[in-house]
Amino acid sequence: MTQHTIFSARRARLAAQLGAGGVAIIPTAPEQRRNRDSDYPYRHDSYFYYLTGFAEPDAWLVLDAAGRSTLFCRPKDEEREIWTGLRLGPQAAPAALGVEAAYSVDELEQRLPQLLAGAQALWLPFGVHQGLFERAEGWLEELRAKARAGVQPPAQLRDVCALLDEMRLIKDGDEQRLMRRAGAISAAGHVRAMRRCAAMLRAGQQPCEYHLEAELLHAFRDAGAQGVAYPSIVAAGANACVLHYPAGSAPCREGDIVLIDAGCELDGYAGDISRSFPAGGRFTAPQRALYEVVLAAQQAAIDACRAGARFDAPHNAALAILTQGLLDLGLIDRRRHPDVQTALAQRAYLPFYMHRTSHWLGMDVHDCGSYTEAGEKGAARILHPGMVLTIEPGLYVRPAEGVPERYWNTGIRIEDDAIVTDAGCELITRDVPVEPNDIEALMRQDYILHK
Repeated sequence: MTQHTIFSARRARLAAQLGAGGVAIIPTAPEQRRNRDSDYPYRHDSYFYYLTGFAEPDAWLVLDAAGRSTLFCRPKDEEREIWTGLRLGPQAAPAALGVEAAYSVDELEQRLPQLLAGAQALWLPFGVHQGLFERAEGWLEELRAKARAGVQPPAQLRDVCALLDEMRLIKDGDEQRLMRRAGAISAAGHVRAMRRCAAMLRAGQQPCEYHLEAELLHAFRDAGAQGVAYPSIVAAGANACVLHYPAGSAPCREGDIVLIDAGCELDGYAGDISRSFPAGGRFTAPQRALYEVVLAAQQAAIDACRAGARFDAPHNAALAILTQGLLDLGLIDRRRHPDVQTALAQRAYLPFYMHRTSHWLGMDVHDCGSYTEAGEKGAARILHPGMVLTIEPGLYVRPAEGVPERYWNTGIRIEDDAIVTDAGCELITRDVPVEPNDIEALMRQDYILHK
């Protein structure tokens, strides 16, 4: 299936769900000013890109229930293109993107009321684009003014995200191929960062968090990814106990655990990997003990991840192993919580594990899609083949009264990306090791340091 056909097929699937007289309007994301005359790197809206494959700003898709798609995009402009790059333009868009019609975005206000005339329902992405509802009200008001001429505006306003979220939740073969590649590129970045950290310490140099972040960025761009899927977390020592710590300038010292949570974005799809490793290449006994608890919890979660299981099954499986490990290591007081069932019921693990084990992954790192099953109030979603989720248990031990000092300032998270299958799940990010012996072996490998 060609790229052209993939996006056309998605639009056809959405059109079939709009109902008689339904029209959907989906804009892409606007450009964002960074400071003065400098913009942030542009990133398209995921819903819009999912339906078009078009990554330019200032674009809108209008789709009706009959399957007719109309694109509004920036017109060709030779002078502006010298400064900001070539534009596809409306004339080339139908052949390039498979849309039935395309116009300059300058004609949007003029043509949209015409495209909405006679429609019964207007579908918009709710809660995504600031000011969209106000603009839509202007288009509808223009139609209401023509009521005496027999022109009727849509009588219903509905959320197109509800339809698109369900479509995007199950990844097709093309999406899975892209995500496997994004996972492999992301893993290569982690391998580079781990090896450089140990090599610098062996050479008597001081690695800092930003050195490791640089390795991630190099690997991502060198392999053709467009950039990071989210700001990279590179956290050394006590910083690893801060869940969303941004890569900074702290040193990665011998004896520290370094936690990296990073992934690339490739053609609109995210990788998301976490690894925790000893800065110098060898775990201490307490670090290894904590690490092995988290690794066992991740394996339990992986074993629980399969079609037909509930979304919360991996989390519950991981939580039981983590809690038992915390009891065994003396981090949870057995005098207050004598067994794992009591500790789980009283949530004694919360000081050390405060997040969920999984989230959906796809075009967004925390991808769209409901976590509860339709028609079953409060019940977790049933997993189906093609769903993609992360599996990422962790333990974070901060200095505290009653907590053994040998574990202080240690944060460990192990995260892989999994495609749900009938038989279980396919891990697509294991090109970077997780076993502690394998991590130590990797970090002993030579790495050429550049001055």
